[in-house]
Amino acid sequence: MSRKPAIKGLYAITPDKLNTAELLRKTRLALQGGTAVLQYRNKLADADLLLEQALALRQLTREFGTTFIVNDNARLALQADADGVHLGGEDGSVAAARAILGHARIIGVSCYNRAPLAAEAVTQGADYVAFGAFFPSGIKPDAVRAEPGLLEWARRELNVPLVAIGGISLSNGAALLQAGADALAVISAVFDAADIQSSAQEFSTLISKVQHDISKSNVI
Repeated sequence: MSRKPAIKGLYAITPDKLNTAELLRKTRLALQGGTAVLQYRNKLADADLLLEQALALRQLTREFGTTFIVNDNARLALQADADGVHLGGEDGSVAAARAILGHARIIGVSCYNRAPLAAEAVTQGADYVAFGAFFPSGIKPDAVRAEPGLLEWARRELNVPLVAIGGISLSNGAALLQAGADALAVISAVFDAADIQSSAQEFSTLISKVQHDISKSNVI
């Protein structure tokens, strides 16, 4: 693998689906809508199903040229030839994941609402960090809350892409982009939408517009 893909734009996280065909159907729609990064996450699947679905999603994301990240499991990411892994608080160190994946793949780290954790992750070699939940989340109702000011701090202090997550919608996502987020991570707002492709397209359009406006204002 050569240059690492960028972590930017709509970062869609798959819903828990045991039916692989249904998972692929929904994911294809999200990719058709412009999803830039897809993270495979399934808390219900056993090891065999995880590998089956990860391999299928790897093939699908290649079709669309979409960056593919596996949640939690560096060994599964390697087996599926994913672009990288995303580590939560209980998923081991960046160093351990790097030993499995090598230096060509992406390692992202959940940092919740903790600036010191993000700084340490970057020092250890994380390629991007994620903060949240910024808003109430139906997926993780008990998640700690993060404030947009954390993104502003991270934009100043950390030279890596920033991912915002937690209850993000079309109505509240712009504020997080303006605070410094490079990518908006969503599950329900895309995969539970009546029209998955249109929802993904609306997010992609919003992100592109806000980031264009930010870039334009910085030049001026």
